[in-house]
Amino acid sequence: MKQPGDMNSSARTTGLSDAATLRRRARQDVESGAVTEGYEADREVVLRLLNEALATELVCTLRYRRHYFMAQGLESESVKQEFLEHAQEEQEHADRIAARIVQLEGEPNFDPRGLAERSHAEYVAGDSLESMIREDLVAERVAIDSYREMINYIGAQDSTTRRLLEDILAKEEEHAEDLSSMLHGSAGQRREPKAVAAR
Repeated sequence: MKQPGDMNSSARTTGLSDAATLRRRARQDVESGAVTEGYEADREVVLRLLNEALATELVCTLRYRRHYFMAQGLESESVKQEFLEHAQEEQEHADRIAARIVQLEGEPNFDPRGLAERSHAEYVAGDSLESMIREDLVAERVAIDSYREMINYIGAQDSTTRRLLEDILAKEEEHAEDLSSMLHGSAGQRREPKAVAAR
């Protein structure tokens, strides 16, 4: 039968906090919302990284939208739909990142001044359907490396932000695969990405 002191003893051996400690800590700096005493990451660095990721997603959204409206030619219709889908998903990423910045007591930077400089990916208009696809693929590859580095930096210090970045990374890898399929189809022929072909 458990004795009253067993809970504290169990907490000590597992390294987990007991209920009383959790309750006491929750009441300290209660205005800090989700940022508790147990938050281990350097919050200022995480906020800077997230604002750079936000800028990257916004630039990618704008580039994909331009490509959607400017794509022309016989093969453009299915590619245009892929550009539009990617633009919508990049905007969703931006929204999720902005929400996380607010949870961490930061301010999402939507200021258009300096947006391109804060972004890891470039805004390249492209002058043909192929160059648009190629530039989008380059940008996705930049984003993939960028997110991997952020995930490695954060590690176990902020599991919520890490999971968010991992989710976004998986979608960026999917985008890169779609674009690569369009650019380097079998036997040198461009083919529709799986997502478009299945529609």
